Amino acid sequence: MDFVTPALAPALPEIVLLGGVCAVMLVDLFWPGREQVVTFVGSLVVLLLTLWSLSAGEPSPVTTFSGSYVSDALAVVIKAAAVLGVAAIFIYGRDYFRKHGLSRGEFYTLGLFALLGVMILASAGSLLTLYLGLETLSLSLYALVAFNRDSPLASEAAIKYFFLGALSSGMLLYGMSIIYGATGTLDLVQISATVGERLSSGELSTVLGLGLVFLVVGIAFKLGAAPFHMWVPDIYHGAPTPITMYLGTVSKVGALALALRLLVGGLEDLLQQWQQMLVVMSVLSLAIGNVLAIAQTNLKRMLAYSTISHMGFFLLGLLAGTSLGYGAALFYMLTYALTGLGAFGMIILLSHKGFEAEQIDDFAGLGQRSPWYALVMMVIMFSLAGVPPMVGFYAKLAVLQAVVEQGMVWLAVAGVLFSVIGAFYYLRVIKVMYFDAPDSAVIPTGPAEARTLMSLNGLAVLALGIFPGPLLALCNAVF
Repeated sequence: MDFVTPALAPALPEIVLLGGVCAVMLVDLFWPGREQVVTFVGSLVVLLLTLWSLSAGEPSPVTTFSGSYVSDALAVVIKAAAVLGVAAIFIYGRDYFRKHGLSRGEFYTLGLFALLGVMILASAGSLLTLYLGLETLSLSLYALVAFNRDSPLASEAAIKYFFLGALSSGMLLYGMSIIYGATGTLDLVQISATVGERLSSGELSTVLGLGLVFLVVGIAFKLGAAPFHMWVPDIYHGAPTPITMYLGTVSKVGALALALRLLVGGLEDLLQQWQQMLVVMSVLSLAIGNVLAIAQTNLKRMLAYSTISHMGFFLLGLLAGTSLGYGAALFYMLTYALTGLGAFGMIILLSHKGFEAEQIDDFAGLGQRSPWYALVMMVIMFSLAGVPPMVGFYAKLAVLQAVVEQGMVWLAVAGVLFSVIGAFYYLRVIKVMYFDAPDSAVIPTGPAEARTLMSLNGLAVLALGIFPGPLLALCNAVF
């Protein structure tokens, strides 16, 4: 790393990724293939180099760019998870777009730009950097949702996502401007110090509280938490499945980074204020997500409402307001992203040209058609439902423990009750796979790398459930 100046060294992963995106765009322009094989391989190489640059960084926290960029353990964990998630999406997505005749290099370049936004969010040290990362992520996702230009459903989803996303970004920006006006700084560390001083002197202003409300609303929109969840089902349903996978996994990791940097990094002293708002949103998310998911026959819409309920659990860990709670929230989001990759990946493997395997009935008889992939899907559904020994059980347990330790037993009870309700629609998928007669002879198909990744995905969910300790310890050590 001698060739990089000290001020730029902490940002090496972003520099490598940005340079790689530019190279991939040039390759796709001057060396186009019918199925963008070179672009696909080049994108994976860029991701591999980005992952290497993460491991080559300094282990201790480093701040640069006048405090706007922070490289610490939290940033490294979030970035590594996002890079691995995007690599999985590219492998699954290439097969999907090949089957549907939509192989275009923009999928990879926009996906890499969205990843750049997540990485900027993860290392944001100021309000300005947070907004820069958020818009880099959001603008890329708007285009990705509309990737299938010939689909009216995708076009409608893109328009809805754009307008509601712009609305939430505007609220977030307005909240940031109020916080800036109240504290006189954009730096999150200085904001935290200023807020702490005002609290100790009893000078907490109404303006600061108003800015906090707008920030929490903007974060809730990005997470898809109730009552700001109205965009989630339609966008998940209308977008191409690999893009839905991106929205439900890597995008949520980016929203996690936004929430942790803003609420924990900058406004933790206002915990009592934002905790009350998160309590309401978490309970509403658990109730609305789990109850409405029961009525869904479309698997993507069911997983959309499921996402809303899982964001409720994530918020439970966040509102605990302790390092144990923050670690549990991080662990929950990472394991949920892993499980979501598998759930949407199975839809992709069962889909083919002219057919989207997005109805729950499309999985009928999968246990007879393909016993192994039915087993993998069962592991994934059990994990989402929180059934031991899958990793989803330990993720929920860690969150509930953090809440109980803070004396919020009623919230833990509510989480358990709604999890029991949610188990119904997950078990329904398993029932359809094993006890319903198959409507067709379609089996999961795709290139060897996609089928292998699907198997590894399911095994990882099981393995992390049997041995959750190392990852959970890492998430706790971050805080």
